[in-house]
Amino acid sequence: MDIYGLIGENLSHSFSPEFFRKKFKELGVDADYRLFEISNTDELSGIINKNEIKGLNVTIPYKRSVGQIVDSIDEVAGITGSVNTIRIDSIKGKKHLKGYNTDVIGFEKTLKPLIKGRGDIRALILGTGGSANSVAYVLRKTGILFCFISRNPSKILHSHYNWINKDDIKSNLLIINTTPAGMFPNDQTFPKIPYEYISEDHILYDLIYNPEETIFLKRGKEQGATCVNGKKMLEIQANESWAIWNRKKMK
Repeated sequence: MDIYGLIGENLSHSFSPEFFRKKFKELGVDADYRLFEISNTDELSGIINKNEIKGLNVTIPYKRSVGQIVDSIDEVAGITGSVNTIRIDSIKGKKHLKGYNTDVIGFEKTLKPLIKGRGDIRALILGTGGSANSVAYVLRKTGILFCFISRNPSKILHSHYNWINKDDIKSNLLIINTTPAGMFPNDQTFPKIPYEYISEDHILYDLIYNPEETIFLKRGKEQGATCVNGKKMLEIQANESWAIWNRKKMK
């Protein structure tokens, strides 16, 4: 039996086991998908050696740090500094881990229909973690100007939540939450932005998929905004992970 899995913290909310086990059944594949909660990336080698794993997905808070311990890294993952998929091969009797980023393709494919025909649009990216870098990569590629919103702004393109005003909301019609604020089981939390200035012209995109409607999206919907959660993005990136794990030769 082939083993695949997910590494991260607080994984009880994950849809990945159900998604992949359904896929395995449909494809007639003898495989299982397991959750591996770890406290640091030093635990990864032991998990791989013990379970003979072929591939892993990576989630909060290890998308950045895991890139430092894989043996090689895909170009997009290298540019974004974020790894959410690991392919594991045996090369000359030694495990070889290669990191990939499938968040980029998942976000890009779900964003394009939302902004089609919208003309010039600016964005606020809530958060500065690995997923935020993937979102930024897509926005640059798409020609959308953006600013990171952080609790601890440290760079030119960073701003603080407390600094967001009416003009900022009015001039940035795309607002993307890449933080875990609002994720189950802490689903009563939400990013602190002035929602009263959001309008029907806005698009609120939350990378969270559990719950389906976070407080961030609920408050946006109350203002008439177009609101999208991260479920479709996750399905796309999961399928892309499966394709990476099943390539005949590592690329």
